[in-house]
Amino acid sequence: MSFLKIAFGFLVTAFVSATLSLAYSGLGFGWGGGGVPGGQFGAPSYGLFPRFYQFSCPQAEDIVMSVLEKAIAKDPRMAASLLRLHFHDCFVQGCDASVLLDDGATIVSEKNSLPNRNSIRGFEVIDEIKAKLEEACPQTVSCADILAMAARGSTVLSGGPSWELPLGRRDSKTASLSTSNNNIPPPNSTLQNLLTLFQRQGLDKVDLVALSEAIRPKWKQPARRDIRKTYYYGLKSVCPKSGGDNNISPLDFGSPVKFDNLYFKLILWGKGLLNSDEVLLTGNVGNTMELVKAYSEDENLFFEQFAKSMIKMGNISLLTGFNGEVGKNCRFVN
Repeated sequence: MSFLKIAFGFLVTAFVSATLSLAYSGLGFGWGGGGVPGGQFGAPSYGLFPRFYQFSCPQAEDIVMSVLEKAIAKDPRMAASLLRLHFHDCFVQGCDASVLLDDGATIVSEKNSLPNRNSIRGFEVIDEIKAKLEEACPQTVSCADILAMAARGSTVLSGGPSWELPLGRRDSKTASLSTSNNNIPPPNSTLQNLLTLFQRQGLDKVDLVALSEAIRPKWKQPARRDIRKTYYYGLKSVCPKSGGDNNISPLDFGSPVKFDNLYFKLILWGKGLLNSDEVLLTGNVGNTMELVKAYSEDENLFFEQFAKSMIKMGNISLLTGFNGEVGKNCRFVN
């Protein structure tokens, strides 16, 4: 009789698990393996679901937002930096927090790659969030999820959209300097090069245009190329003929610390500072020009697509279940 009760219990558990997986496949019930690039909006998130920490660390979101509010109030540029940090993480080995790892015995840090060196920032903010989460819920919230929550929180605090964020990512035990050098789009990219790099991650041209607000820093050393003369002369004092290599200029001079659709209007006005901005309008591949115009005219349309594309990007090559780890310190492997 005991044996029959145990067997019946296993059958009930299996039935309930199967039912939940079928009925709520988009919430990713169960333990998924490594995800595949470019999980679709509204499709299964490979082990992720929004209420992942509902019982294990219910205060996680509040802790993240409290640190972000202070950090962004002190340095408004930090919001864009944290958003970009999530992007630089996801495009290298997937959204696994490998970008946060420092050099170590078995780690060659991605922080030293050409796209990242002297460019990405915000590590101290992530460290503070992680420290507070470790106090409240030891070894529960992954660094990869902290990056995803920080990206969304920074967007919201800057006036942008929110979205239901699938959680449950785990952290990488490795980093890849070479992949970081090869997968992150450089500022002088052609449109075809941008599309190729995005397609490599399972993303398309719609995602490319929508996420362009996130993949570039809000401030950058001015590039020298053909842009509107009035804009060019305004930059001359910041970017002299010689020297000034460490000077920075806002890429979105109209609203450098606000999340909005002005970026697309600036491109239409010939005031996109980087080549990778301008090619969205002039690259003559696909319908990126039409998307730029549409987003410049309808901020709500841009916000809606941005949220969808962020969820899609956040599903790239996931570590879930028993893969990877939950790091105690985001700078080091456990």
